[in-house]
Amino acid sequence: YLKNKERDTEFTTISGKEIKPLYTLDDITELDYKRDLGYPGKYPFTRGVYNSMYRGRIWTMRLFSGFGTAKQTNERYKFLLERGQTGLSVAFDMSTIMGYDSDSPRALGEV
Repeated sequence: YLKNKERDTEFTTISGKEIKPLYTLDDITELDYKRDLGYPGKYPFTRGVYNSMYRGRIWTMRLFSGFGTAKQTNERYKFLLERGQTGLSVAFDMSTIMGYDSDSPRALGEV
């Protein structure tokens, strides 16, 4: 491990917590197995949301899409589902996300 030089950069999580180059047993002396790690499919879900994770079923591949009119988007989703797509991620416009009807004056130019 020590023979390989790392890139000269700071490694952090998205929340800014430092990520060490190597973790050992010394880093988990305070670890409570059931409380902090747990079993797959059980709280706190650090080992995944399914008890067999992806050994029991393959992960869902989601396509993020949404375009044109609602009718065109609906046709596209039906097309994808008919060809085996198992999950869809919908791209909503900002007005919909904010809870406005598409014909609301506040949605003008957004939909």
